[in-house]
Formats: sequence, C-alpha cells, structure tokens
Amino acid sequence: MPRILIVGGGYAGFYTAWKLEKHLRKGEAQVTIVDPLPYMTYQPFLPEVAAGSIEARHAVVALRRHLKRTDVITAKITGIDHAHKTATITGPTGETWQHEYDQIVVTAGAVSRTFPIPGIADNAIGLKTIEEAVAVRDRLMSNFDKAATLPPGPERERLLTVIVVGGGFAGIEAFAELRSLASALIKDYPQITFDDTHFHLIEAMSRIMPEVSLKTSEWVLKDLAKRGAYVHLDTQVTSAVDGNVELSTGEVFPSDLIVWTAGVMANPTVVRGGDLPVEERGRIRTRADLRVGTAEEFVEGAWAAGDVAAVPDLTGGGVGGYCVPNAQHAVRQAKLMAKNIVAVLRGELPKEYFHKNVGAVAGLGLYDGVFQSGNLALKGFVAWVAHRGYHGLAMPSWERKWRVIWGWWNNFWLGRDIVNLSTVQNPRYVFEEFAARPRPPQPVEAAKPEAAPEKKAPAAKKPAQKASASA
Repeated sequence: MPRILIVGGGYAGFYTAWKLEKHLRKGEAQVTIVDPLPYMTYQPFLPEVAAGSIEARHAVVALRRHLKRTDVITAKITGIDHAHKTATITGPTGETWQHEYDQIVVTAGAVSRTFPIPGIADNAIGLKTIEEAVAVRDRLMSNFDKAATLPPGPERERLLTVIVVGGGFAGIEAFAELRSLASALIKDYPQITFDDTHFHLIEAMSRIMPEVSLKTSEWVLKDLAKRGAYVHLDTQVTSAVDGNVELSTGEVFPSDLIVWTAGVMANPTVVRGGDLPVEERGRIRTRADLRVGTAEEFVEGAWAAGDVAAVPDLTGGGVGGYCVPNAQHAVRQAKLMAKNIVAVLRGELPKEYFHKNVGAVAGLGLYDGVFQSGNLALKGFVAWVAHRGYHGLAMPSWERKWRVIWGWWNNFWLGRDIVNLSTVQNPRYVFEEFAARPRPPQPVEAAKPEAAPEKKAPAAKKPAQKASASA
C-alpha cells in the first residue's frame, strides 16, 4: 500500500488529507499527517478572535475529529531526506524517529517574517496562531482594567496605546477589529474616555491593502480616521526597546501592545531541513501541477502547496508570476493536489492549477467592511455581511460552520463577550498562593559530648613511721 506523508496540518495539509479520504478507495493508500498542533487554524478569523467576536475554539478544526482514515501524529518534521524517502519526526518530548514514505506532501505553511529591529523580538506579538489572537485580546482588556485604576499620566497612556505594524489585509483587519473592541469597552469603563485610547498602524509603503484598488484603500484610511485610528504611511519602525516604538519620522509611541503583521515567510524548519529544491525567496519550487520541481522536470513522489510553495500563477495576476500566499489559493491548491495524487497513483496525468482571484473581502469591525472584485467595490455594512457570509461558508465542516454562526447569532442579541481570561496563561497562580506546603526541616543542633567523670587522684602514701623503741 503506498504511504502518503503530509507535512503540516494547516489549510493545505488539512484539505489535502480531507479530500484524499474522499477520493481514495479503501485500502488504496495509507495517509499520515504530521503537525505539532492537533488542529487546523482558520486564519481569516484571527482578527475576530482577537476582538472577541468569535470564540477561539470555534476558529480551529480538530484534525482527529474530521480525518477519520488518516493517521494523525502530533509532532514536528525536522528533516526530509527525499533521496531515501524518509522524514525525521521530532516528538513533543524531543525524541526523534524516521518515517518512511512513498509520496510526500509539503504543506508546512508560513510563519511571521520579522526584521532585526531592536525590541521587536522581545516586545511584539504576531497574529498567525490562535494562541496569539487570544493573547492580544486578553492583553488589551487587561490593559483597560489596569488603566481604569490609574490617574492620567504616561503609564496610563502607554496601557491604552495599541501599535500594529503592517498594512496588508491581516494588519488592517486586526487594527480595525481591535479599534472596534476598544470602542465597545469604553461604555463599561467610566474612568476611560474615547480620547484616552490611541491606535496607530505603521506601514512602510505608500498605501495599504494592495489587494484592492487605490480608491478603495483610500476609503478605508478615511473610515479608520473617523474612528480614531491613525495610519502612518511611508513610515518604518526603527526601535521598540522597552515598548517605546520609535518611527523613522522621529515620533515615539510608548505601548504595551505591539502587533506585528508585516509579512510572512515559508516555514524555515521544513524548508531548510530537507533536500527538496528551494527558490530565491525560500519557498519550495513547485510546478503548476503541484509536483515539486520545474516546468522541465519534476521530483518523483514530492508535492507542495500553500504558503510554503512557489506555485506558478497561470492567470498572470500573481506577484512575480507566483500565487500569493493566502487561504484562497491554499484551499484550492489542496483540493486539486488530492485529485492529482490519486491520479498519479492510478497511472493518470495530473492537472495544472488555475484559479483567477474572484476578489478580496475584509472585516473592519462590527457592521463595517470592504469588498473588491474587479471594478466592483462594496463598503460598510453590505461588505461586512459579504465578509461574514463568505468566511462562514468557507469554514470547513458543517460542525464548525454551525459553531461560528451560532456564536455570531448570540453576540448579535447578547453583545460582545468581554470576559478577560489572561490568567489562563498562568492557571496555577491561585492554587500555588494558598496551597499548604510541608514545613521545611528544622536544623538539628549538634549534640554536645558528655563530660567524662573526673577521676580522683590516688592518695599519696605516707612514709611509714619507725616504731620507737620501747624502753
């Protein structure tokens, strides 16, 4: 039985395994998926998770629940030796072992791409995982709790200042959703006014959201400005030491919440740890039929898709001739790749990937959004409905669709949930504070040696007296 190894359980990996289960006959192949997390994260929902509009667990899909005929291994792939068709797997506790395969599917996704700016690695947080989205939400609400107890001053202003770096779709959505959350929190904090909160987005380019038209992006800038959120274009972050965000313009904004969304890069652990061909931007070189290789030749038994792969965009609309790293391409590539793998196993020819981008949609907070498809642009409430409708249907499995939609429905009537669970990151703090502990052993004093009884000196013998001669 052919052994198919899928590296990564994100969009592309999950959908590949899901569709392989549908297309493969029983016993036709053995499928294994390896990922350090036991779930797939639906990343377009991360901004709404950060804003408290979606429950965190509803934005992920459990691999074991929905992949019934796939062997799920919760571990990392730390090496690929395709010449011998073996992969090195490293488990959660550090143990390693070799896994043999016949077909390998590399869908390890991407990670946040940062630059060596002082302070960013120590003070910023990304927005690529569900854990990061929850941490961002809890940090903002914790800062409101702290600021409400402080008098006006530098520390209070630092707590109520949010910095987002990166003006792409992910950055703008996160920025707008956090601004929306902060505006909603103010009514529950009478000590804090709208003018006390400060939101700044830093973008190095001269515009935001390159996926939409310039006119639409300018409308987004005006909309954000009306809501008290400021965008700094043609500006770079030069330092973030101790949370003091210094800009290339000379401005300095002290902040306790810095969100980094300025780009992604292919997962370096997988790319650098293998012998598959890599192109200049650090992605696995992939053909239009999703086999690893070039147009002239392919690597037998190797496939790639999603953010980790450089897939040619046959529509001609891709940056540099390649598909842009987004969920729209990852899902569609995965569906085709599953069909292509089955076709090759059955001696048939694979098909090439061709998908013309139908548009882009973004949520900008509750009841506000933007949609662009060709020359058609929708803004405001209608675009927000389109955003939720599209992503609600795109969420894999009806089980997850219903959880997300039901949460939206409840929030519509009950309002946004503002419960702050930041202490869940240190769940034992109360138990540790009051837990009884054994008393430390008391030091034992060294016993004094008993004094030996004094011996009496022997009495000195008296010299014998000579008996006097009796007369």
